[in-house]
Amino acid sequence: MPFEKSASNFELAPLGIMHLRYIEMFQAILQAGTLTDAASLLNISQPAATKLLKQAERRLGFPLFVRVKGQWHLTPESRMLRGQMERIFDELRDLQRLVSNIARADKRLLRAISTPTLANAVIPKSIARLRQQLGQTPVELSTQHSREMLKSIVLREADVGFTLQDLSHPDVHCEPLCQGPLTLIAPKGTWSRTEAMQPVRIDSLADSPLIGITRADHLGQQLEAYLEQLNPPARITTWVQTYQIAKDLVCSGEGIALVDPFTAVSAGTELQIRVLQPVMPITLHAVYRIDGPLNSVQKSFVQCVAAAASHSISYLTQPNTAPSAVPKLQSVK
Repeated sequence: MPFEKSASNFELAPLGIMHLRYIEMFQAILQAGTLTDAASLLNISQPAATKLLKQAERRLGFPLFVRVKGQWHLTPESRMLRGQMERIFDELRDLQRLVSNIARADKRLLRAISTPTLANAVIPKSIARLRQQLGQTPVELSTQHSREMLKSIVLREADVGFTLQDLSHPDVHCEPLCQGPLTLIAPKGTWSRTEAMQPVRIDSLADSPLIGITRADHLGQQLEAYLEQLNPPARITTWVQTYQIAKDLVCSGEGIALVDPFTAVSAGTELQIRVLQPVMPITLHAVYRIDGPLNSVQKSFVQCVAAAASHSISYLTQPNTAPSAVPKLQSVK
């Protein structure tokens, strides 16, 4: 037993003293399940782990764990502490990651991160442009959703990120690079050539077989607000998390979908694309920390992304014929 219910345990030292090492021990036992495995996680011996746990319980003034039939269980006192200790442990881990990233930041010229949508639709062409300018510059690319991306930028795990959301954080600058309209995509042959050249009204989507985007971010909420205008509502039987998946489903004949302009044009001739009216602007942002300027390579890549994105959707941003009599969409077979 790591803790014995004897009053002598608490007579020689002041009670209620918490140290970071105790929190590490607590988390290691929760993660590993046994004291032996917890000792391995902490890179100490099993006797040292036992001693540390006893010391923690003695200084705190109450037991953290009890053993019942060989299993470790939290005590009522440690259950009250668990949430706060886990938050502190997570913050300590983030601090360690930040220190590590600061130490090795100068060893990489470019560490870029983007959302999955942009990783497919914009980033490859941007890398090609960068290669034309700077040759074989070392690049590290990764993908994350916007919320995780923001944390990676704050912790310096990436130098610059690219997203379709306007992220807000006191340590981060969100620079708009390019803007295009929300688009409707459909399988090839859905519209005549004349129809395909015109914008499509939002009310044309009523009772149409639409692929839904889950309301996981601000853009998803905006799309939902658009769809709430429909009467009768669109027929949505499939919900997806990313616009790339929506595009792939449209290519397979699942229905039609509202997607960002970058995803829409990345399908090439596989799909037909129409701008939605009233226009809902979609902005591509570059995200980076405000406490240090981007180096020349990072600045060049941001410019390459802006240029590649603008070029890819240029024909969507040209003035079109006003949507005066666009036929109502029929079900996609």
